[in-house]
Amino acid sequence: MATGTHSMSDTSSVLFKHRFRGFLPVVVDLETGGFNASTDGILEIAATFFAIDDEGQLSVSHTIARNVDPFEGANLEPSALEFTGIDPENPLRDAVPEEIALGDIFGEVRREVKAQGCSRAILVGHNAHFDAGFLNAATERCQIKRNPFHPFSHFDTSTLAGLAYGHTVLAQACKRAGIEFSNSEAHSADYDARKTAELFAGIVNRWQALGGWSWPESESDDQE
Repeated sequence: MATGTHSMSDTSSVLFKHRFRGFLPVVVDLETGGFNASTDGILEIAATFFAIDDEGQLSVSHTIARNVDPFEGANLEPSALEFTGIDPENPLRDAVPEEIALGDIFGEVRREVKAQGCSRAILVGHNAHFDAGFLNAATERCQIKRNPFHPFSHFDTSTLAGLAYGHTVLAQACKRAGIEFSNSEAHSADYDARKTAELFAGIVNRWQALGGWSWPESESDDQE
């Protein structure tokens, strides 16, 4: 799993604050023990960051990922574990408690938000409401007061892929976008976050190449 940190400010000469209304896009993917954010445990979490060039072209920068120990009393559906192939009891997982995993992820997000001069991060996800729901539930459960992500706005690559490529499933959307995708590696937070980032960058770059957005010299909209 990718665990290091790397400031993308070294490779980005144009700040993200001029592209996404002051928000820093960060892909978040979670693997969970079910679909209920309030009762089911988080097993893995990953966040992937972007770099941006003078032409507004995105590239995938780096990923930080953690295996997570489900919170005490968490529900783990056998069907979910079978789907992801995750064994929560495997000692080789090197899992950490939720609060440590979120602290590591949020700390890296805050560093990149500051480095890019942004106001806050905005979550990018494939079916983003799912990942955001679990992330927000864990944030509340761990009593973390400084969540760096926008509380309700997200970029959903499932929706964007449906528009750009006519398919909402991550594997199929990547295939149509010419992005290599391994079904055997899928359903790990690290891998899915990186592939979601490649998909998002590809859609943004394609739109930019088509001339669908004019690069501003400054961003004057009020931040909300």
